[in-house]
Amino acid sequence: MKIRAAILAACLFLSGARAFSQACSMCYSTARATSKDGQKAINRGVFVLLIPTLCFMTGGGWVALRYSRRRDLENNQPTKN
Repeated sequence: MKIRAAILAACLFLSGARAFSQACSMCYSTARATSKDGQKAINRGVFVLLIPTLCFMTGGGWVALRYSRRRDLENNQPTKN
């Protein structure tokens, strides 16, 4: 089941790659009009802004998963009366 979910997520992520890069036609045409060095700088800037966001989202998902598992284990333990 996990493999199917991972394949589905990968397909959905990869299918929209071109659509996300051309969201704003004005930004696209301005970036396209710059020199090769300018285009490289824009690409690096996008990655610099993307990396912290991905780290925070991954870390937040990991923390939520970790604490939900801990909560489930605590709730499933038999109580002593």
